[in-house]
Amino acid sequence: MKMVYTVETDRSRIYPLGVTARGDGYDVSFVSKVKNCGLLLFEKGKKCPSARIPFPAEGRMGDVHFMTVRGSFDDLEYAFWEDDRETPDPFGRRFTGWDRWGKRDSARRCIRTPFDVLRENFDWEDDCRPAIPPQDCVVYKIHARGFTKHISSGVSPQKRGTFAGVAEKIPYMKELGITTVEMMPPSEFDEVIRSPRGEVFGLPKEGAPARGYCAAAGESRGRRAGSEKAEPVKVNYWGYCRGFAFAPKTSYASDGACEIKDPVTEFKSMVKALHRAGLELVIELYFDGTETPGYVLDAVRFWAMEYHVDGVHLVGFAPLSLLAADPYLKDIKLWGEGWETEGDFRRICEYNSGFMQDMRRFLKGDEGMLNAFAYHLRRNPGGIGVINYMANVNGFTMMDMVSYNEKHNEDNGEENRDGTDCNQSWNCGAEGTVRKKRIRQLRMQQLRNAVLLLFLSQGTPLLLSGDEFGQSKRGNNNSYCQDNEISWLNWDLLERDSRLYEFVRAAISFRKSHDLFHMEQEPGLMDYKGTGLPDLSYHGEKAWQPEFDRHCRQLGAFYCGAYGKGRDGKGDASFYTAYNMHWEPHEFALPNLPKGREWRMVFNTAEDSVNGFWAEKDAPVLKDQKKVMAAARSVCVFMEGTVHGKGPASEERGQKNAE
Repeated sequence: MKMVYTVETDRSRIYPLGVTARGDGYDVSFVSKVKNCGLLLFEKGKKCPSARIPFPAEGRMGDVHFMTVRGSFDDLEYAFWEDDRETPDPFGRRFTGWDRWGKRDSARRCIRTPFDVLRENFDWEDDCRPAIPPQDCVVYKIHARGFTKHISSGVSPQKRGTFAGVAEKIPYMKELGITTVEMMPPSEFDEVIRSPRGEVFGLPKEGAPARGYCAAAGESRGRRAGSEKAEPVKVNYWGYCRGFAFAPKTSYASDGACEIKDPVTEFKSMVKALHRAGLELVIELYFDGTETPGYVLDAVRFWAMEYHVDGVHLVGFAPLSLLAADPYLKDIKLWGEGWETEGDFRRICEYNSGFMQDMRRFLKGDEGMLNAFAYHLRRNPGGIGVINYMANVNGFTMMDMVSYNEKHNEDNGEENRDGTDCNQSWNCGAEGTVRKKRIRQLRMQQLRNAVLLLFLSQGTPLLLSGDEFGQSKRGNNNSYCQDNEISWLNWDLLERDSRLYEFVRAAISFRKSHDLFHMEQEPGLMDYKGTGLPDLSYHGEKAWQPEFDRHCRQLGAFYCGAYGKGRDGKGDASFYTAYNMHWEPHEFALPNLPKGREWRMVFNTAEDSVNGFWAEKDAPVLKDQKKVMAAARSVCVFMEGTVHGKGPASEERGQKNAE
């Protein structure tokens, strides 16, 4: 029986773009420059439309066509047409047709939006955003698929590589000390990479020449179709491409009881679970610059309102000033590059690739880097936040940073010509995987150094997932197309050697316990509290005499405890950090402490026997309170304690007040 639909228009109001539930019908709005366009209705799984409803001539304002449609929409899906060409809704909230990841025929599949998603009523219960200040955040960057896709993840098979799989890893992230999860683009996109003619690109087989090729309709260059199994298609694993910014990616959802994926409910359930655990979620949204500013603004608002995300990292091209000024987004974290405005309470943050480049150069001992190091160590501007990282998606992981001098992107099929040549890495004496104990120990020491460079700097630290247990991409610094074990986290590494993980967890805990390392405002290098000491001061081999000569590779930093907040709220212990990135040991003179106080060591990255750190209550007292020798390529952290006391000064001060 053919269904009957009634159409009406109301020119006295503005229709929301896309399709919106309204009473017993739907408001429909579509942007098109042509007159011949309308709404297509499909029964689920059918190729041909069951109804074709054109926009009425009077339902148009500029390039926007609109109408209200009433009738029965049970079990129906929709798309639009213009000039007899079917096109998906740019504002669609969920799509069918791309349910399975990496399907070669995805370009020939028409993706459509089910009407039932427009009337879903998710129970958020008492969900609320944790609203963690940027300076208190510890960010952990993940890929929704790669985070749990590997069999070693421990996630149940049907949930591997999904939003539900991410939710299962919440206890792990809590234990590590993470406060904020950043997720690479979770919105819908076609991951299969194609040529301008629509041909599907593939990856070379193992052992084949590292050269890209394309295959169309089951054929590849140089052989007949069906002669052998087709190679895997080349995919955009990262998701930095134009897609559908209002829909979570269906292939990132797990299979339901009836093989029906529900990415909307699954994503919302993941967000609610993160919030219950006190964790935030910041998502990446990519825009290629062809979208209108209004579209971008609507998309960011939509994820904030509909999905309760805590922030958006804007990748590509976006109207940053417009977003920063939007009153609806005043409580949402906005991250990006190239901000021309300052925000409130640093909710606007600059993605800081300069930190990574400069800190990596300092780490490997390049000359002339002390000024840049000192700058990044204290940088925390008042009107805009900074996101610091030692490794990110684009570039070497931290393990590869200390294992490779050159990129090894042959698996990408582009003859190793893709990816940056500016890695600022050092392989510690040999390229790639090695068995030599000396090199392995040096790499571990350099990793510990890198972790402290990140977590002892002001600003907001970001840890790339897997770096806490030595994830390697085998030297690939541009794994955009690697949907395999190059990109998937190998959780077996955590079981094989947990030493790096334990060190990272200790560094995060130490940072969170002492706000001198994540102050609300940038250290002023001045005595603005009248304590007789500045909040932060720099030192050389002689106390109070920093050396910034080009040949110097060592620097001390003294943090005055009076500018921190200890357990009693009246101050913290003082700290001294000694950074020696030279390949020779250097002696540092220590600043004098008040009578009855003494220096204790809490970190020494060269002390492999204790994995580079001690618990604060067990921190050993320095035998020589005047000076200390820092080993080659090491970072040492000293904490003020009470003479003959059992713990650091801040802990004992709190105990005394409690008594």
